[in-house]
Amino acid sequence: MRGLVVLVTLACFATAQHQALIDYLERRLLAIEDRISLWHEQTTRYASELRELKQQMVSQLENLDKEKETLRMNLDGVGTRVDRVERELDYLETQNGAQPCVDVDDKLIEQQVTLVKEKQMAKYSKLSDCSDMISSIKAMKILKRVGGPKGTWTKDTNRGSGKVYIFNGTDDDTIHEFASVQDFTRSLGMSQSKNLKLPSAWKGTGHIVYNNHAYYINQLEEITVVKYDLKNNSIIDSAVFQAQDHVPVYSLTPETVMDLAMDEEGLWAIYATQQNERHISLAKMDANSLDIEQMWDTNCPRENAEAAFVICGTLYVVYNTKQPGRSRVQCVFDVNGMVTNEDAPLIYFPKRYGSHSSLKYNPQEQLLYAWDDGYQILYKLAMKKKLEI
Repeated sequence: MRGLVVLVTLACFATAQHQALIDYLERRLLAIEDRISLWHEQTTRYASELRELKQQMVSQLENLDKEKETLRMNLDGVGTRVDRVERELDYLETQNGAQPCVDVDDKLIEQQVTLVKEKQMAKYSKLSDCSDMISSIKAMKILKRVGGPKGTWTKDTNRGSGKVYIFNGTDDDTIHEFASVQDFTRSLGMSQSKNLKLPSAWKGTGHIVYNNHAYYINQLEEITVVKYDLKNNSIIDSAVFQAQDHVPVYSLTPETVMDLAMDEEGLWAIYATQQNERHISLAKMDANSLDIEQMWDTNCPRENAEAAFVICGTLYVVYNTKQPGRSRVQCVFDVNGMVTNEDAPLIYFPKRYGSHSSLKYNPQEQLLYAWDDGYQILYKLAMKKKLEI
């Protein structure tokens, strides 16, 4: 009997040990499962953070590449502007000269003044063999009336382009483009136009389009000529015009402080300054670099002037006459001295609604694109040779 009790006691003890071992193993397994779960959560979080970090690094690298390209373009632009500033400083030095620190002989001063005048009066070097001048207004065609009383409409003066551009008003940043004159004529208002938004507003009515580039005037503190690529929607170049104290070039269009023109010889700027306040001045510009090549002070008065244009290096200024509904070319200035006011024929414009706010010459068509009190008009010109005068 005692042996049986011992056996039972041993069996119970073994069972208790076995149960304790099982409980211990279960606790260990649960702890291991908890640690595995925690490790899995941490691994998932680390993986997610690594992915986010990778995305941030990729985004920052892309931004760095963009900033690097922007910095490179800015450095190129700075280099270009430094070159332009150096050219402008050279120009100003040639125009003004350094202030003398000692007394200068009067004869030397007179010689310097003479040299400057001779440089301004130097014979213009023609870029083409064009020698045409206006004989008369051959015909006119009123296409339509759209926009405000003042504005500019013009055709791309490059050969082969038929696009027409509308600058409505005297202060805006949107150009309306039409595929052709016919599309412009058929369009109800501006409904069929392609709207081209510029990076800055244009001022006045002195704008032109040449070879898919808009040349327009921007006026803040200084007069700036801007060359804008209409195809790629980007500014190609801009230049502060090297003449100070600007005044409106036409008394009847006071919003226009500078009028750009394109003829067979290239790009021209028609302007006026306080130094020669009563008369209009003319400058030949490089259409590529916007540099000024030569400048002239004309004898054409600003008073009562509506608009002007250039043909074969000859400036034609249009004035309002006392006769109702008529304008007249009343002053002519030829940069080569081949045409004078005494020699030029009397040129009257036909029926007029108000006054011309712009006249843009197209050398390919020998047409004037006129804006008259909101009416868009074409003038067909009859031409003759200057030597036939």
